Amino acid sequence: MSPRKLLFIALAAAVAAPAGWILWSSISLRAEITAREDAVIADAAGRAPPVDPDGMSALPEPVRRYFDYVFPDGPPRDITSVEVEMAGRFRRPLTENFEPTTARQVASVAKPDLVFSADTPIYGLIWAIAYDIFVDGEMEMGAELLSTIRVVDEKGTPELDRISLRRWLLESPAWPMALLPGGPVEWEPIDGRHARAVVRAYGDEAALVATFREDGSLAAFDAEEDGDLTTPYHGSGEHTERSDYELVDGVRVPMRFMIARAAKGETHPFWEGHVTSIRFNGE
Repeated sequence: MSPRKLLFIALAAAVAAPAGWILWSSISLRAEITAREDAVIADAAGRAPPVDPDGMSALPEPVRRYFDYVFPDGPPRDITSVEVEMAGRFRRPLTENFEPTTARQVASVAKPDLVFSADTPIYGLIWAIAYDIFVDGEMEMGAELLSTIRVVDEKGTPELDRISLRRWLLESPAWPMALLPGGPVEWEPIDGRHARAVVRAYGDEAALVATFREDGSLAAFDAEEDGDLTTPYHGSGEHTERSDYELVDGVRVPMRFMIARAAKGETHPFWEGHVTSIRFNGE
């Protein structure tokens, strides 16, 4: 065999080996995330949240209008989990540039469990898979470049677990059944356009203030305390806006979203886009 052919084979092997490792790592990481999603869906099965009739009548007026808007035929009684696919643009923590991103989120309706994962390019052919998992009161947060190099690896702490509980609440307009009385969320009155949602689970609680439009739709959720903009993660963010509601299986859900960090009266968006598909799983 000629030296030229030997050199070509050596170069091909040098490229193929890491490429194969990256491909295997990507498939393996995706399989791990899918397994966690499947576990949330399986655990949620048979756990459709009860609807408290007395609680419905005691709701703050803007919250009653909200439920009339999102449930035009009445609240569904058999939805246990939801799968949401999204596309848009994402800004990594402590950076200014946005990159095109696709994401998937699986959540339980009756309890505050969720699995979020996203694919986003970093530079050239380098991409990252990021994920946030919050199950049974404990969070995991990670990001890997090329599915092999871990650049974020956060485990649960009391503060991060509380932020993840708030994350489930902040995302819940996509599964409004979870906000009905009888589930883990309680509503407190503020005024004719605002109400406070408080989620209690796993010995912890988190709260957000909802702003409602005249038509009854939920326009925004806001934390009542400033975020720490110096952290290497976004966590739940402190502000979200929801719009372009569409009827999906009898439920009006917002198809456009923006999520932002917020501090000192300023908002700093980091994830904005639209829902590309949504699936409700029932009993």
